[in-house]
Amino acid sequence: MIKTRIAALSLALAASQVQAQSLDNIFAGFAGTPYEVTITNLTLGQSFTPQLVATHRGSEMMFSLGQPASAGLERLAEGGDTSGVLEELGNRVAYATTIDGLLGPGQSVTTTVMATGQEKFFSVAAMLLPTNDTFMAANGVKLPTQGKVTYMVPAYDAGTEANDQDCMNIPGPTCGGAPFSDPAEDDEGFVHISNGFHDLGGDTLSPAAYDWRNPVARVVVKRLN
Repeated sequence: MIKTRIAALSLALAASQVQAQSLDNIFAGFAGTPYEVTITNLTLGQSFTPQLVATHRGSEMMFSLGQPASAGLERLAEGGDTSGVLEELGNRVAYATTIDGLLGPGQSVTTTVMATGQEKFFSVAAMLLPTNDTFMAANGVKLPTQGKVTYMVPAYDAGTEANDQDCMNIPGPTCGGAPFSDPAEDDEGFVHISNGFHDLGGDTLSPAAYDWRNPVARVVVKRLN
């Protein structure tokens, strides 16, 4: 678990308006194919933190099921910070953007990314709020060669923080708790399909308000030329 808190994260999570970054000048001089990406939150009570969208070479993925999460994925799953995952993808990334603001239940947001002939894959990821370390991800999936493709995206548990559903350990506007935690014996230790919220009693968050069933997101990728 990462102890360092990222000041910029609090500002990102405080934003309630869904607004994609302006791309007017970013594509200048970029020779490649544009793709329109639309993300829809299918949950009833969860929001998505700022959403990472990247095109990249190879099918290298952000994580593998049954394996420990990387440090970058831990930061994303526990605190919504996308910078570590981007660093880990490294020079395989052709283009990446993080869509500002929280994406609430039933909301959609659209952005545009680019890829050259070498980049045939893309990834999307965001933390679910309020959770301890749950995230949604399209993990190194194929870009369409023509038309559009739709991916139904599940929620994953990073296995880096115990699922205590305690607001003291959950960041964001609902809870305002710590974005990262110290290692604990109850941490699962590997990435797995999330099993949602449970009735833990006490002052913990209620599954009646915040539980979900997969898929939690719909991602539509459309080739624009």
